[in-house]
Amino acid sequence: MQVLNRSCIWFADRLVFGCSLSILLLAVGENILADDGWPFVRGPAYNGHSAETNLADEWPAEGPPILWTRKLGQGYSAFVATGDRVYTQGQNVTGQYVYCLNAETGETIWEYRYDWPYEAAGVYPGPRSTPTLSHGRLFFTSPDGLLGCLDQSSGENIWSKDLLNTYGIEGCDFGYSCSPTVIDNMVILPVGGSNAGVVAFDMETGAEVWASTSEPASYTPAFPIEINGEAFVVCYMQNSLLILSRHDGQRIHQMDLSHGYDEHSAWPIYDEPNLWMSGPFRSGSHLVDVSAGQPKTVWRSKTLSNDVCSSVLVDGYLYGFDIFDVQSKTHRPSRGIFRCIDFSTGGEQWGNGTGRPRRTSNAEEFASDIGQAGIIAADGKLIILNELGELILLKTDPKQCVELARCTVLGGELTWTPPCLNNGRIYVRNQSTAVCIYVGQPADLKTVVTLRAGELSQKQYRNLAAIVLAVEPEYAFDVPHDRWLIQWFTASIALITIGKLSAAYAAKKLAANSYRPWIELVFLCVSGALGTTLLGHLTNEFVFTWPVCLYAALEFVGLPGVAEKTEERSVIRFLRRRLPLFIFLCICMAYFLACRRLSLVFEWAFLAGFPGAVPVVWLLRWLRTRERRMPVAEGFTSCVGFAAFFATAVSFLRFRY
Repeated sequence: MQVLNRSCIWFADRLVFGCSLSILLLAVGENILADDGWPFVRGPAYNGHSAETNLADEWPAEGPPILWTRKLGQGYSAFVATGDRVYTQGQNVTGQYVYCLNAETGETIWEYRYDWPYEAAGVYPGPRSTPTLSHGRLFFTSPDGLLGCLDQSSGENIWSKDLLNTYGIEGCDFGYSCSPTVIDNMVILPVGGSNAGVVAFDMETGAEVWASTSEPASYTPAFPIEINGEAFVVCYMQNSLLILSRHDGQRIHQMDLSHGYDEHSAWPIYDEPNLWMSGPFRSGSHLVDVSAGQPKTVWRSKTLSNDVCSSVLVDGYLYGFDIFDVQSKTHRPSRGIFRCIDFSTGGEQWGNGTGRPRRTSNAEEFASDIGQAGIIAADGKLIILNELGELILLKTDPKQCVELARCTVLGGELTWTPPCLNNGRIYVRNQSTAVCIYVGQPADLKTVVTLRAGELSQKQYRNLAAIVLAVEPEYAFDVPHDRWLIQWFTASIALITIGKLSAAYAAKKLAANSYRPWIELVFLCVSGALGTTLLGHLTNEFVFTWPVCLYAALEFVGLPGVAEKTEERSVIRFLRRRLPLFIFLCICMAYFLACRRLSLVFEWAFLAGFPGAVPVVWLLRWLRTRERRMPVAEGFTSCVGFAAFFATAVSFLRFRY
């Protein structure tokens, strides 16, 4: 009996110890899981999902609490987070940086400079990719193809690789954008090099582990999946989708998607055994079974084309923005409908929005639109950051679109950067500002809040493109076709002729012939600037007449101005001589900035048209300085000069693009 009692006591002690140890391990496991945070651009599971719970179901009328806001500079890099730190990339006038910030205050803990600014005055300035956290290290890539590994705590460089010079990057014409995928102690990246379409590097040393295929890359990071218990990686390349063995890079499947130029920025979605893929250019989406043999198409649909923002899968239903534009626009919100579709069949459950162009005159019509947006699925809800900087809380309901809350946190400019969720806090940013918003239960917030979303100082977004461009190019990066070029040239010659005649008549009436170059400059610049808008409304075509302004500025700086007075002070005489050059530079800068703002990416071509016109402008100057004026010859020479200017610009355009 005594032995039995001792056995029972021993067993009870061990049971208590085992339960205590289990509870401790569970607590540690929870801490480890919580400390994992948001280590990758698509979250810890690469699918836009967060395991966080206890998030608020609604926000006050004045918006959720704002914990901090700060300037970060240019870039499309999102945040990753772990513990009390968040990380991102950005650039200012001094260079590109990786930033480590205090998650609660936004203060900089450390920063690491890795390059000069990337396309600071371009359409898409700054770094495109988001860093990745793993095993106490931070991995990042640059638009020029630098792969770096930093110490997560101190920001010290551990190793780096120049992908461009080592492998030769193909397929990423708008800058390298793939975030590093760190799994199985490897960093896996689509590179697009010869015999190095996809490359895996040792996480510790940066040494190459394997390289596979020669497919040109695209903009989506490598996506790890498992098929029948085996480890693979999915890589969206420029014209195909690859499924490779994670062990040695061996190609298991290849699905050809397109030919020639193509791009893929949105993530595929995997729910074993089915892989869902979507793309831009109105290509729609399709579902394939990848469980055995060759991938088998389950369904294909024109519904739910994704471009720069990815969809999410929740309980068998896809939620995402179906873009109607060929590509996303940097100067206005993209047209389309936010949809919910059945993952297994492709059938639409509901849609939000009309897909119509958003104009200033019909802004009220879009008040309840979700629009193109980055999405996080958490706690039975979708946390959405749309292009206009609105943070939206949506219920994950496949039967109807149920909006729980909405507020503007990044107003005034467009953003495509997806949000990051960690410890009840949402971290968002655009091309200038970063904001931390608390979206957890109010009772759980211990920080004293002095600012609400409704009190943020924000600019009002204005759709400048809808005002200035009656019609805009659908394929913004394509070379204008011959019919358009003929229309542009004809309209510009007509405006120059009318402007010259009007200026000559005005100068004669005002008895101010010596001021005629100034009058011509005003007439030509006004007609050239307004011509695109007015002719667009009249013809319903995109008629680009802004080059008339550039040519007028060139003539103005190359022609004799107002006669100098002998009694003028030397300073005044100096300023008078330099004023035409200053005006010329101002017109060129205004033209450049307006083109960039409206995504008219052929602006460099017309700025490069000056060399062809300079000899003719010199001839025109000689004609102007002759005692006997020849207005007919001057007008003819101006038309010839613009023709030389236009021909040079078009030659550069075709060579460059």
